[in-house]
Amino acid sequence: VVVILLTISAILVIFIVPLTVVFLIYLTSIFLLIYQRNSEIKGDPLSDVWDNARKTIASFWDIYARIWHGYELHGVENLPEGPGILVYYHGAIPIDYLYFLSRLFLWKKRLCLSVADHFVFRLPGLKSLLEVTGVIPGTREECLTALKNGHLVSISPGGVREALFSDESYQLMWGNRKGFAQVALDAKVPIIPMYTQNVREGYRMFKERKFFRELYESSRLPLMPPYGGLPVKFRTYIGEPIPYDPNITTEELVEKVCQGNFLFSFQTKMAVQALISKHQTIPGSMWKALLERFDKCHK
Repeated sequence: VVVILLTISAILVIFIVPLTVVFLIYLTSIFLLIYQRNSEIKGDPLSDVWDNARKTIASFWDIYARIWHGYELHGVENLPEGPGILVYYHGAIPIDYLYFLSRLFLWKKRLCLSVADHFVFRLPGLKSLLEVTGVIPGTREECLTALKNGHLVSISPGGVREALFSDESYQLMWGNRKGFAQVALDAKVPIIPMYTQNVREGYRMFKERKFFRELYESSRLPLMPPYGGLPVKFRTYIGEPIPYDPNITTEELVEKVCQGNFLFSFQTKMAVQALISKHQTIPGSMWKALLERFDKCHK
């Protein structure tokens, strides 16, 4: 009995924060449904009539970000006034990206549309929340329409595969994906790299097993549960934009994003290496990330 109780306790400890995040997301969705019913709003989910609801949601998640992860956002000045494509590294749980969306809206009152995997739209009870926060399937047509309407559009080329199978080495797992680059060329907009420090130290996946990899490749469902949720320091860095160049090919643009910026937020490889050596331990260290919560000398 003691062994069973200890085992259950251990399981609860390592999964309690990820489960809490899921609970809070659904709580946010319930709030939005109540708000919609009480206010009798029926307009376009991306219109200004939803801004009060978005501000409340953003404030809630920003408070959570400040308390649990001491969240910081750097480089907002690098975002263009008009449309652009944000390309970011995907953590085991993209809660850092949720923090970014919240603070961007609070600081700039700006909505960034988010490309999500198809399975997200099959999750029950989240339809209104996804629509109001600007989550889109990410087809070429939808992305082009959003960009032509002046929106920022964000995408993680690694997606769910990167979330599940990357680790504390922060390896990009983009494969041969370059659709985002073609969309940027078609829309004639810049690409802006973005990276969150310590995102893998906050939430991790169990070491890859052949069974889970084959299961994902066959089902395309994220069936491996994340664990952790330590209150490590999160800092999101937005790099300098890679401007639209009418003479560059899709392959050259992808190479420029991958090599010139790797997965971080500066335009040149040397700047990225300097950022790694200054802010990120490779492989990542949970203890160091925790201690950074008390680092008052960071600039």
